[in-house]
Parts: sequence; C-alpha cells; structure tokens
Amino acid sequence: MSCKEVPEAHSAHRSRKNQTYSVRVSPQMANRIVDSARSILNKFIPDIYIYTDHVKGINSGKSPGFGLSLVAETTNGTFLSAELASNPQGQGAAVLPEDLGRNCAKLLLEEIYRGGCVDSTNQSLALLFMTLGQQDVSKVLLGPLSPYTIEFLRHLKSFFQIMFKIETKPCGEERKGGDKVLMTCVGIGFSNLSKTLK
Repeated sequence: MSCKEVPEAHSAHRSRKNQTYSVRVSPQMANRIVDSARSILNKFIPDIYIYTDHVKGINSGKSPGFGLSLVAETTNGTFLSAELASNPQGQGAAVLPEDLGRNCAKLLLEEIYRGGCVDSTNQSLALLFMTLGQQDVSKVLLGPLSPYTIEFLRHLKSFFQIMFKIETKPCGEERKGGDKVLMTCVGIGFSNLSKTLK
C-alpha cells in the first residue's frame, strides 16, 4: 500500500456516528453523558447527533460502566475521533457521567485543533502503513506527535531501520489550529511471502 501525501485537515464541519453506551447501569446515565457533551459541542455546531445504546440482561456482560465515542469529519473528508469510558468497578475513582461527557467533548475539540490527516490515536498506524508501503517516498501531515507516536518511531527504527524526515510546519495565517509535522519516509516494500503469485 502506498500512502502518498495526504491533504491537511483544516476544520471540522460535522459529526458522524457519535454514540454513548451504558451497561448494567441506569439508562439515564447515557442521557446525562449526551447532555453534557452537547453543552460544549453545540457552541460550535448545532446539528450534533449522539445516539444512546443501553445494554441490559445477559448480553451486558458482568461489568457495569458507560462511555462515549465522538467522531468529527473535516471539510476534506478526514475523520478525527475521541473516546472515553468510565473506570472499571473497584479501579480508580468513580467518574460522573457529566464529567465524562464534557471531557470527551474537550478531547474531540483538542483533536480538531491539533489537525493533521489522522487523530493522535492513529498517528502510529499511518506511520506503520508508510513504513510497510512500496519503495517510494510517502508523506503524511500530522498534528503534534503524541508521546506514543514518538516511542513508536523508535520501534520502527529498531525493527525496520527506517528513519523519517520530520519537518515542522508552523501554524501560519492561512492555517488554523496547532503546529503540524510533515513526516516523510521511503517504504520497505513489504509483501506477504506466503501469498502465491499468479
């Protein structure tokens, strides 16, 4: 797979398949999450739809909890996401549904501000595809690198002897959001050796 240069994400304009879920707790928890997330997101765009999914009975498993998944689509078709879930029972402090909804909405806004062609959760996946791609130059524009991505780059260097050219692209007047990073590498041309050729 060749991952040629991907266009920069400029701004988010609509949401896609946002969903809150609750398991073995009151169904009202999901509604409380939706209300708190919308209280922040509606300041930016009014037509946000967050679906609720409550699972009960034998299909709900053994652990109670709730969470929220938000996805924004940019004007050029890039998807940016944020997701939060409550702590498992007996691990860490209890999380209020309102706090979870607000925090998840703020995380989504942070991802939109950071920009790039993928969100910070998937930066490493894009870099892996570039590394395994054809022996050609691949470029991708990312938001500021997450600590996980920085460590992942070290692993790519250890396993594949691949080094990326990293160029910072400061936020100018024509750009919005945080500073961007242009990542460039030449792929290793990985192919499945067990696949038969025709």
